[in-house]
Amino acid sequence: MRELVLGISIGFGAGISPGPLLTLVIATALRSGFLAGARVAGSPLITDGPIILISVVLLTSLPDPIQTAISAAGALFVIYLGIHTMRDSRNARFGSTDTNLARQDVIKGALVNLLSPHPWLFWIGVGAPILTTAWEKSAVNASAFVIGFYLLLIGSKIGLAALTAAGRSRLTVERYRQILLVAGVLLVADGILLLWTAR
Repeated sequence: MRELVLGISIGFGAGISPGPLLTLVIATALRSGFLAGARVAGSPLITDGPIILISVVLLTSLPDPIQTAISAAGALFVIYLGIHTMRDSRNARFGSTDTNLARQDVIKGALVNLLSPHPWLFWIGVGAPILTTAWEKSAVNASAFVIGFYLLLIGSKIGLAALTAAGRSRLTVERYRQILLVAGVLLVADGILLLWTAR
């Protein structure tokens, strides 16, 4: 089925592409292990419902100022997360099992996804047109696209969280802090790039 293949291929590409959410998944898996990273990887399941609904309704008719405002808000939040990660890297330790921290990680992942322009622009410009065309054929075709997309979008990020968490057992605390610092710098860089492109 064409829509399933399309969903799988686009989902995989989006899942492994560098960006704020992937960086947050890796940083979380390094700090708190695989399950924490996997929870953050699944955060699009929390936020994408409204994004898809709004995108399907609006398609590509969203005015430029609103796109710019969404992009700028997302960029500033990503910069904030990067600075926070860099600050935390000074005293970070492995194996945090604090449930409040785990909940905060999921909330951070959901906010990064909701405020980032990438899912909005994807669904407005690419996903919604594919979904509406598939829906015109049948609900099965539309479902196949969405299921294929999210299986690979989230699955590839979970796979990267597993690889990252497995590798952390060979890390010293000092090296771990350095990697977290780099992740924070990457988040800030992502945010600055997003802010620049929001102009």
